[in-house]
Amino acid sequence: MEREKITLTGAQETMLATLYARALDYRAPDPVLADRAAADAVERIDYDFARTRIKPTTAAGVAARGKQLDDWTREFLAEHPTATVLHLACGLDTRAQRMDPPDTVRWIDVDYPGVLDLRRRLLPEPAGDYRMVAASVTDEGWLEEVPADRPTVAVFEGLTMYLTKDEGRRLIQRITGRFEHGRLLFDCYGTVGIRLQKLVPAVRNAGATLHWGIDDPHELEAWHPGLRCLDALRSIEVGRDKMPRAGRIQLRVLGLLPGMRDVGRILRYAY
Repeated sequence: MEREKITLTGAQETMLATLYARALDYRAPDPVLADRAAADAVERIDYDFARTRIKPTTAAGVAARGKQLDDWTREFLAEHPTATVLHLACGLDTRAQRMDPPDTVRWIDVDYPGVLDLRRRLLPEPAGDYRMVAASVTDEGWLEEVPADRPTVAVFEGLTMYLTKDEGRRLIQRITGRFEHGRLLFDCYGTVGIRLQKLVPAVRNAGATLHWGIDDPHELEAWHPGLRCLDALRSIEVGRDKMPRAGRIQLRVLGLLPGMRDVGRILRYAY
């Protein structure tokens, strides 16, 4: 099998680390996410994944984050089976492949044109009402192309920390202003996590820079009337029981430190 040579830098390179983490989880004795499509994609890529420095504990954490966002998305689609899913800055995330939504769901993956070209070469295209939109999520125009006729859930994993606060505010306001009601599902770093970014090998080795940290999830509620924070889960607690023993101990210790326990969160908002 001919492997796809990939050369990426900055924030886009970090999507390979996330993909590799899900592939490692798939090969674990007791996987969290069991993402077969991610494992298959890694086999087709010519890239030095050792650069990511992803270990089993990190892989389990990435998989647990993905599973939590998947579970919330499934819950919303169970309540609204004809909804629109906006999967923002989708990268090489196989969320649509994992969830295999019914034909009644409109699923839209959004990312840069080059990233979407890579997706087409590496990942099987989902069936049903599926489309890609080639744009930066911070561009103003692309959202106007999405019909505003359905409840809409926006899922964005591994995105907010690469935005500035103003970019994040504007994105959230554009989504909540266009659609009548739905959910926002995303992960974030706290300001401590932003300050410690050079300790994250995947970020450091890619030469990426993180900007926006969220310490008070309720602050965002003021950005749109009716926006409510439903959940703010600490990342160090999600899926911890599935991690290797050494990782569980490490995260329990971090949880005792006031500054570190909120280094990252997984958030769910209703609007």
